[in-house]
Amino acid sequence: SLPFLVRLFPSMLTKFVFLNFAAFPFFVDLRQPSLLLNNTISLYLPTEPGVTVGVWHMVPGSSGDEARGREQQWFEEALADDHPIIIYLHGNGGTR
Repeated sequence: SLPFLVRLFPSMLTKFVFLNFAAFPFFVDLRQPSLLLNNTISLYLPTEPGVTVGVWHMVPGSSGDEARGREQQWFEEALADDHPIIIYLHGNGGTR
């Protein structure tokens, strides 16, 4: 009966294969990454009308002590320093 159900409801297959409805670790607000990761904040970038992409900005370990307790503006200014920026694209899971 499973192939029949997949044929009727193809979106069900993607839900169970990719599990993009499940967030791990459980019961954690990923909009506040500083609770899990040191020196990390959540930013939202408008890419086109009606579309906003959420990103995490993590400063390098060498700036860790300086970043502790700072506000978002400090992290945005840190993007302008001479450190390289590494972009990690995690896939289509729907969460960071």
